[in-house]
Amino acid sequence: MAINRLPRHVGFIPDGNRRWAAGRGLARQNGYRHGIQPGVALYEQCRGLGIEEITVYCFTKDNTKRPSVQKRAFQRASVAFALEVAARGGALLVMGDESSAQFPEELTRFRHRQGTGMRVNLLVNYGWEWDLAGLKSEAIRSHEISRLDLIVRWGGGRRLSGFLPVQSVYADFYVRDELWPDFAPEHFVQALEWFRQQDQTLGG
Repeated sequence: MAINRLPRHVGFIPDGNRRWAAGRGLARQNGYRHGIQPGVALYEQCRGLGIEEITVYCFTKDNTKRPSVQKRAFQRASVAFALEVAARGGALLVMGDESSAQFPEELTRFRHRQGTGMRVNLLVNYGWEWDLAGLKSEAIRSHEISRLDLIVRWGGGRRLSGFLPVQSVYADFYVRDELWPDFAPEHFVQALEWFRQQDQTLGG
């Protein structure tokens, strides 16, 4: 793979945790914890490849409407993943509405980027309307996050689901049908191979 065709910034939508658990006879909320280690593996893969920046969709404002037991499990998994990334040296920024009780207190210190490694943005209690509402005063609330080159979604969904609408404006979108806990490194390798083949004119 030609290094000069690596995307600079990749977004990840790790969907399908609840379906994965249900398919194995587990309570649906148990799927979230099984998504943590795949996330760590993907982080290390990106770091090893020299990707400059990644953004991971954790939980959205809409996700907080789920049953309480699922919501708490999703929040715990997001916190565990964030702390693991920080421990591994990622330059971590957590983007989301920290004024809400749904925002995990443990992640408040990461509302300002911490660390000096690969830039990692986690969307936690994030909502696109909340993000764009920042324009009323100055700029979108996610203005520290750069434009995306590639978005990879697991779970088969062919939609952004509110994922960084401004930064996604020219992103190529690659979908895997596998559910997120079944992540394998070759999924991302194949996404990068596909990305290399795209005609990235950015409208020119």
